[in-house]
Order: sequence, then structure tokens, then C-alpha cells
Amino acid sequence: LNVLERAAAQCEKLIVGVTTDELCFERKHKYPIIPQCDRVRIVKAIRFVDEVVLQEDMDKLKAVKQLGCDAVFVGGDWKGTPQWEAYEKQFAKVGCTVVYLDHTEGISSTILRERLNAE
Repeated sequence: LNVLERAAAQCEKLIVGVTTDELCFERKHKYPIIPQCDRVRIVKAIRFVDEVVLQEDMDKLKAVKQLGCDAVFVGGDWKGTPQWEAYEKQFAKVGCTVVYLDHTEGISSTILRERLNAE
């Protein structure tokens, strides 16, 4: 919520990509705790969000082009990684910048999973 609020403050229209359950499983070998349909409903209900799209693959450049984005917001933990440095170069060629936003300390799905497993 905090990341979305900070992103919305920096743009005219905030489009949020929600990873599909299938892509999540493909990448992490586990399904999300909250199913995709519910995650989409939750994100759509957030007043800072103007539109929700499903992220069905990892081709972020394709999404940037299709949606006409001039900025992509991502967690600050990705800054300086080879993957996101490559995205920065790709996006720059189509007039899109990457904005890194800090996560809220103490909030993560990993922490949530650990707490659920501890009970």
C-alpha cells in the first residue's frame, strides 16, 4: 500500500501489474497465498490505483510499449541488479524511466509466510 501510494504521487495514471498465479509458480515454484482473482480485486479497490493488468510473462519491455508507460516503479531492493540495469537501458530507448521505491520496513510476503508457519 505504501509503495503504491508513493508511486501514485509521482504519476498521472497508475497502472499496476498483478502477477498471474501461473507465472508466480513458474518463477518461484510455489503459488501465492492469495489467489490471483482476489489479488486483482484487492489492488483494484485501492484508491491510488487507476488500472490493473495481469502480468502473464516477464517481458517488461512489451508491457511498457503496450501500455505507453513513461515510468516504471519497482522496489528499491532491485536497484543496481543486473536484471534491472538491463531494463533501465531497454526502457530508456522507448522513453521510459525506472523509479525505485523503498519498501516499508517489516512488511514482506516472506515475513508473512514465516509468521503463518510459526503458528
